[in-house]
Amino acid sequence: MLIALTGGIGSGKSTVARRWVELGATEIDADLLAREVVTPGSIGLQKVVEAFGSSVLAADGSLNRSALAQLVFTSDSNRKKLEAILHPLIQDLALERVADLSGVVVYTIPLFVESNSKLKFDKVVAISCDEAVRVQRLVQNRGMTESEARSRVAAQATDQQREAVADLVIDSNCSLEELLQRADAAFKKFEESK
Repeated sequence: MLIALTGGIGSGKSTVARRWVELGATEIDADLLAREVVTPGSIGLQKVVEAFGSSVLAADGSLNRSALAQLVFTSDSNRKKLEAILHPLIQDLALERVADLSGVVVYTIPLFVESNSKLKFDKVVAISCDEAVRVQRLVQNRGMTESEARSRVAAQATDQQREAVADLVIDSNCSLEELLQRADAAFKKFEESK
């Protein structure tokens, strides 16, 4: 069973994914694949440099993520340009990774709505959370300024857009304990429907 797990930055996706892995799922994380497709020497990094210039490179030739973030989270056209480069590469890598997996496989994909994934999912689960709570989490847990956090949230699809394509919505406006209980209940349904 292949499950797309989506939600905005700071919504609690990673917490739910970790819980499902503890319960026996295999996770593929689109954010990790995104890092993989821009490693030094990769076609992805080459295309990013062609699109945005060498200012997005660190001294060692790797991608300078903060420099790239400054360009893409302050400009819709730059963000769309980057997504057009990376999404196809990430999707191809995801297709390779899921090919030989069995059991419950969760594909954690923040930009599910934006990416038009080529994968065929059995279920789509959206984690929803108030924007103010997400911004607060990003400031407290990831050291972002409020302005940085708000621009990251604004650059993604809304909860309503994600909920519109979801088979199941998990509300994460709750304590960690409650979120884990909700994750457990959802996982139990997946196990029962296999």
